[in-house]
Amino acid sequence: MAVRWLCSLFGKPFDGGKRMDHGSQQQQQQHPAMIRLYEVQREVQSLGPQVCTFSGLKNEREYRRLERELTRLLLEVDQVDTEGRADLQGARKRAAQEVEGLLRYLEENATHPSRLAIEELSREAQGLVEQGVVEPQRAGGTAEISDELVDAVQELILRLTQVKTGGRVPLRKARYRALTRLCAVQDVIEGRTRQQTLPLSEDTHVAVQRINQVMMQVSGARSQLVALLMGLSGRDSCAHLSRVLTELLVELDALDVSGNAAVRNYRKQVVEEINGLLKHLDLEGEGDDTRRYDLAQNDSIRQIEAVRGRVGQLRGEVLRHCGVGDLFRPKPELQSLLTHLDQVDTARNPCIREARRRAVLEVQAVITFLDLREALICRQPGSNEPPQHRAVWMVLGSLSDLQAQVLCFNGKRADKSYILLEELLTKQLLALDAVDPQGDEMTKVARKQAVKFAQNILSYLDMKTDEWEY
Repeated sequence: MAVRWLCSLFGKPFDGGKRMDHGSQQQQQQHPAMIRLYEVQREVQSLGPQVCTFSGLKNEREYRRLERELTRLLLEVDQVDTEGRADLQGARKRAAQEVEGLLRYLEENATHPSRLAIEELSREAQGLVEQGVVEPQRAGGTAEISDELVDAVQELILRLTQVKTGGRVPLRKARYRALTRLCAVQDVIEGRTRQQTLPLSEDTHVAVQRINQVMMQVSGARSQLVALLMGLSGRDSCAHLSRVLTELLVELDALDVSGNAAVRNYRKQVVEEINGLLKHLDLEGEGDDTRRYDLAQNDSIRQIEAVRGRVGQLRGEVLRHCGVGDLFRPKPELQSLLTHLDQVDTARNPCIREARRRAVLEVQAVITFLDLREALICRQPGSNEPPQHRAVWMVLGSLSDLQAQVLCFNGKRADKSYILLEELLTKQLLALDAVDPQGDEMTKVARKQAVKFAQNILSYLDMKTDEWEY
């Protein structure tokens, strides 16, 4: 059942069925059965929006409440006495269909394969974070954030952005809520690896001892925040942690560190770390605002789509000129499009961030194609060029032709043309692997660059066919 149709039911007058004259209509509306059906409809109008935006699973309390309320309404509709009248029977039937539609929609979304996939990825993320961050802190130690953990979290974020929602509001909402929390966790753990504020010696200043103590509390709060974001802390709440961190800010602000620039700078770093944690504590109601996950009318998405449209036009021009042996060079405009994409505000929205990343890759694919074409045209090999170096350039020539086909490919992974392109690109990688540099450094560098170029083309082809949606 479509969301649009369901949502259109709420606020729609219940006309009882067939058209009739004013007197008959007034008589029908005063009938006890019709009065009861009107009462049911008012309750349906109240429950409908809640059903249409519920993004949880069947084992959640809210699901059971909604199911219980709808089932009760269905039983009450069934018990309405129509006295055998066709008009009242029709009205009762339509009322029952509305309630049954909501029940079906509620269950479909809670058990949808994409919803289950979101839950599975969320549990996988919980396991990673609990083992790598939460458990060491609970054991009294300090969590060592490894590169493997950072990479694993990034991989999960990408997999979440690729979950298909089919435009269903509850699925979009569930995906968005999972993404915002995991992106917040990523920001916290990456922030910890990027900047480690080192404590000063307590002999430096009388206030340093207290700042060091606050630093210890901030370290514990960081792990506590990660646990909260991933649903691994049942006792605490974001509001409580926010109050604790705010109190620490007030305490730091009250410290007298005048006259010592090093201590002032140290306090500033600690304050920045606390503010960095606080910005993630407004996620309690995140996802309740439809504008955050229904991105069809989002200004940032519109900007990204405008850039993609222009890139498509430039890509077509480039390929058309290449087809007649000419080289169209719109690189300045492509570079300006990259600059424009860099300035797009993602508003900490992972879906917008992913949309921008993919648009950047589309621009870069055209730029790298132009760079290689230009290098092939300008290439003037000498008579003493090593055979292995010439072999790498021959592969690059083949890769350039294949990239042109990839740039204009608009099919699916099941298409024969996709399978053929993938096989041909793989063969070029094998050809590069067979090149023996024989100690020639220039050949080593050229082969390494060619391998990376081939892998980038394969990745771009894969991205074009993964059916990603906002």
